[in-house]
Amino acid sequence: MTDKVLYWLEIADYDLDTARDMLKAKRYVYVGFMCHQAVEKAMKAVVASTGVFPPKIHNLKALAEKAGCLAKMSPEQIAFLVDLTPMNLETRCPEEKKKIYDLLTASYSKEILRKTEEFLCWIKAML
Repeated sequence: MTDKVLYWLEIADYDLDTARDMLKAKRYVYVGFMCHQAVEKAMKAVVASTGVFPPKIHNLKALAEKAGCLAKMSPEQIAFLVDLTPMNLETRCPEEKKKIYDLLTASYSKEILRKTEEFLCWIKAML
């Protein structure tokens, strides 16, 4: 594995650890945000493994396509990426933020974290 791939994976692992800490602290919005960041960076590691600098995008499904892994994903994995993408909290619209805040309960945050852990294992196995 190249240094650039390791760089992205190390940051993904760091973000995943932060998501775990946020779950313990009951900071559920940040669980979603950090899980998004971990998945994004893991996919950027896949892009980096091809020798290309990863694009500066945050849409996880689009990033999976650029990484060449979308076609290898199960429908459940794709649905997970679609559900996780809004957790990046790029939106400036208060109504959209409120929907995300309301969605991220303790149980849903645990589920997102579990799925993120599984997804990162899947990505790492591909590399």
